[in-house]
Amino acid sequence: METVKVSPKFQIVIPKRLREELKLRPGEELQIYLLDGTVRLHRPRSIKELRGIAKGMQWKDADRDHTERF
Repeated sequence: METVKVSPKFQIVIPKRLREELKLRPGEELQIYLLDGTVRLHRPRSIKELRGIAKGMQWKDADRDHTERF
C-alpha cells in the first residue's frame, strides 16, 4: 500500500510502480467511484470485453414482453 497527497487542486499522482504494473498511459481514462467508503479506480470495459456477458441468462416472459413493447 502506498500513500499519496491530495494537491490544492484535489489531484493525486498514481505512484510509478502502480502505473507501470497497470501499464497506464498519459491521457488514458479511468472510472472512479466510491464503494463502502473507499475510492476505487478502474479501466472502463470495452465493448469487446462486454460481449457475451448475458450469455446463458434466463429471461422471464415479463422481461421479454416489456422490451418487445418498446
